[in-house]
Amino acid sequence: MHVLFCCADTRPEPWLEGLRAALPGATVSEWRPGAPQADHAVVWSPPQRFLDEQPALQAMFNIGAGVDALLRLRLPPGVRVVRLNDAGMSVQMAEYVCHAVIRHFREFAAYGADAREGRWTLRKPRPRADFPVGVMGLGVLGERVARALHLFEFPVHGWSRSPRALDGVVCHAGTEGFDAFLGECRVLVNLLPLTPQTQDILNRRTLSRLREGAYLVNVARGAHLVDEDLLALLDGGHMAGATLDVFRTEPLPAEHPFWRHPNITVTPHISARTLRDESIAQIAGKIQALARGERVDGEVDPQRGY
Repeated sequence: MHVLFCCADTRPEPWLEGLRAALPGATVSEWRPGAPQADHAVVWSPPQRFLDEQPALQAMFNIGAGVDALLRLRLPPGVRVVRLNDAGMSVQMAEYVCHAVIRHFREFAAYGADAREGRWTLRKPRPRADFPVGVMGLGVLGERVARALHLFEFPVHGWSRSPRALDGVVCHAGTEGFDAFLGECRVLVNLLPLTPQTQDILNRRTLSRLREGAYLVNVARGAHLVDEDLLALLDGGHMAGATLDVFRTEPLPAEHPFWRHPNITVTPHISARTLRDESIAQIAGKIQALARGERVDGEVDPQRGY
């Protein structure tokens, strides 16, 4: 068995060492142009040349949760695309989202500004019932986030393409349930996969359907959000603020207005980082399962995009 590693902006040596230890007897090597044909590949944002040179690949294992960049390429015919199920990312995502939601709900940014000015101020506590949180996308990450928010006793709504049922979460589904879902939310968390159907889904129309004083947390992809529409709704007063971890161009250009807007918090795509050891163990287990002729979790439907 031959496994190729082709991951942009990733130091290969630790991955190669880990995969060799987890797959004894397999040949594991970093891809170089002209490399021999492989059975499987571990990838992140590979170039088209890699895919063109490896027509015999049986499966590609994506080291992140999102596969949109991979699906934009011409894939070898018949290749399976497998994403990470979790590998330590869901708890990170739940931490990040809960922090962002609670920071806004408890007005910690305002308290921080007061402290820097030496002001001792108190604000009236706000009822949780007035801050229903909506989670768009109820996959592995979205479900973990929704459950975590429920533990803090926020009213939680969830929206997904197909019907779901989660304890403590009011679930909405499909196109027919989308506007009703938005109308219930004062805080909106986006965890959707990026597909042609979801690109630009966070726009003036959809964000305007949120409750007055709405807050956005985008931890999925920058292309979900129409930047100008968010800025207009913030400046017009319909929205109170946003925490943004993903952007159309990364790193976020220095001249982008998100950096300077007083009601936007920017983080550099760190909401849920890939954990190498957990990812290697999961990928190796799936490669071994495929070798035994078994099905594996996380296989992507290229037509749906997730």
